[in-house]
Amino acid sequence: MNPFSSPYQRSAIAVALLTSFSCSALASDANSTTQPVQDGQSTETITVLGKAYRNTATKTSLEPEETPQGISVIDRQQIEQSGAKSLNQILRYAPGVVTENKGSSVTMYDQFRVRGFLVDQSYYDGLVLQYLTGWNLQPQIDPIALEQVEIFKGPTSVLYGAMPPGGMVNMIGKAPQKERETKLGVTTGSRNLKQASLDSSGQIGDSDFAYRVIALARKQDSQVQGMDEERYVFAPSLDWQLSERTLLNVNLYYQNDPAMGINSSLPASGSVYSNANGSISKSTYAGDINWSQFEREFWLAGFKINHEFNDNWTWLTNTRYMDASLQQKNTYHQCYVYAGVEYCGFDDTTGTLSRNIYSTDENSTGVTVDNQLSGRVQFGEVEHNLLFGIDYQRLSGDSTYKEYSTSNSSFYSFNIFSPNNDLLDPSTLTETYNEKTNIKVEQLGFYTQDQIRYGAWVLLAGGRWDHYSASADSNVNGNTDTDQSEFSYRVGALYEFDNGLAPFASFATSFEPTAGQDVNGDAYKPEVSNQIEVGMKYQSQDMSKTASLSVYRIVKSDALVINPADYQDPELQIGELTSQGVELQGKWFITDNLDLSASYTFADMEISKDSEYDLEGTTPIYVPKHAATAWANYSLFDGALAGASFGAGARYVGEMQMDATNTQGKVPSYTVVDVSLDYDLSHLAQSLTGASVMLRGNNVFDETYYSCYDKTNCWYGAERSVELNVNYAF
Repeated sequence: MNPFSSPYQRSAIAVALLTSFSCSALASDANSTTQPVQDGQSTETITVLGKAYRNTATKTSLEPEETPQGISVIDRQQIEQSGAKSLNQILRYAPGVVTENKGSSVTMYDQFRVRGFLVDQSYYDGLVLQYLTGWNLQPQIDPIALEQVEIFKGPTSVLYGAMPPGGMVNMIGKAPQKERETKLGVTTGSRNLKQASLDSSGQIGDSDFAYRVIALARKQDSQVQGMDEERYVFAPSLDWQLSERTLLNVNLYYQNDPAMGINSSLPASGSVYSNANGSISKSTYAGDINWSQFEREFWLAGFKINHEFNDNWTWLTNTRYMDASLQQKNTYHQCYVYAGVEYCGFDDTTGTLSRNIYSTDENSTGVTVDNQLSGRVQFGEVEHNLLFGIDYQRLSGDSTYKEYSTSNSSFYSFNIFSPNNDLLDPSTLTETYNEKTNIKVEQLGFYTQDQIRYGAWVLLAGGRWDHYSASADSNVNGNTDTDQSEFSYRVGALYEFDNGLAPFASFATSFEPTAGQDVNGDAYKPEVSNQIEVGMKYQSQDMSKTASLSVYRIVKSDALVINPADYQDPELQIGELTSQGVELQGKWFITDNLDLSASYTFADMEISKDSEYDLEGTTPIYVPKHAATAWANYSLFDGALAGASFGAGARYVGEMQMDATNTQGKVPSYTVVDVSLDYDLSHLAQSLTGASVMLRGNNVFDETYYSCYDKTNCWYGAERSVELNVNYAF
């Protein structure tokens, strides 16, 4: 019998749905570009990003397609279709990005590689999510609050300051809307998933105010036995149209994570590689349940003022304050080299894993401000889109790191093939090490940009000067100060043919501040990089086909290289890294019912200069030479299954080096298949208008895959998961 039969009234069925099933919020496609209208669809795509939105590539309201540099956009529909619970998961199908570097169960970080380079700081609405340098505390934004995600490829220092050369990720938050709508959702699924969500927006009466309120509660068992993942989000925002040309947005984001999975790893022997003693399962926990705490709490409070002086000139102020804290109790093992001898905490002949016991208590507060003046000036046939900006950030934080020993000898005989996670008695602990570090960071930047349109030409030029200062004051290692300045720039050109093709070329630079001193006591210089990129963008006249091709080469100079002879010695600034490759992505609305997205990435990265450590020619970890994705959607507008939409996709990641020296083997390649099914229940009965069901399946064939830092530190990828969502909008 159909449980959604028509005799029920709308209010009754809404209660039944929300209490019996599960759902994450279903929002309309949030991309600011117009999409082709499908036959049978009754609604049009609308822009919901807000007047204060600026695209990541230019910090202006100009379209990303007009930028002579690679950029990928993931809209709200794709985020929901993936069932993503983190930014790491959102980026799984993005070309040139290697995500979930610490597997699926380490959820306290959003760290990934873009074009081979580590990105450990993301952006939220154009402002950096500040990271307590060298520690674990990093705000994460839950996907429930996001409208879209933009990945800007290559050096971005010209607009954002200190930045790795591979690129950056900017998350665009949901903005208040004048159209009134409330969406309620509940979710259930694998590993005892329980989730409830609220997304409500609308105009307040006939006033000049519009609001948005987002709330989320989620709890789920970790993939690792005995561990939990728990999160609570509350994110209200308010738009006040002060005048016809002035908008004030006030926003708050609060998140409490009482449980964040684990922060430990597993050895390759017994997982990636076979071991005569047995196999390590995906659910194996290398820690101890009596010393396992991963809690984080943070809040962000900000405002935006967008003022249009006239039809051509606009001012935007974007400001945010952050307050964050994290507490961690954990056990960990590591593998390192000391005085030319390798020491590892794992004996693969017996399965014994030696573990140290530690805790961290981390706190930070920060302020970020970005002021932008943008305008359009016409000189004959030449149009200049000008941008002038000043941004500033300040971070103050502290961390307390402690190590302990225990008189309970059984703790030190832990065996990974027959794990007992209940060996440690906290009352037997003795503190053996205590280090407290106070951290301060400041960065001030001045930037300018001109985007010129002349006929079919789009020319882009920009420059930026930054001053960066930082200090780390430790009761053990003393005080380390960093004071560095750098100039960055970008030039590029794009030509738009009438047939939709647009070839482009660009050259861009970036820098990364470096703290500390070398073996001679001299301060490090900033790591500097440059990229040359050429490519082609395409958009058909009916917008049913879009594609882009990028060919790039990035060279990072003054790179720090770890001393393999003695890991305790300071790093030496002698290295050069070269990353070059090809990225291809496209989307095709083949018919009114069927669309297809696909991407391919070829990456060739190596240490191109290293005169002392014999690492020249080696490939860094987390860099697959080949990667590819594909996703297809099929929607039905007529017949018995009208209102249903089916999606299926696959992501392939090629093999990667296991360690930095390229001597410990390779992490195997893998292919993961994901599926989705959406159904608009209003097609069953008029009383179900506003209700929808979504079924998500990730890694449906339960492919086993891994990521590794070295042979002693590996993580399992996400196992098969299924979730059922029900959404009700009114």
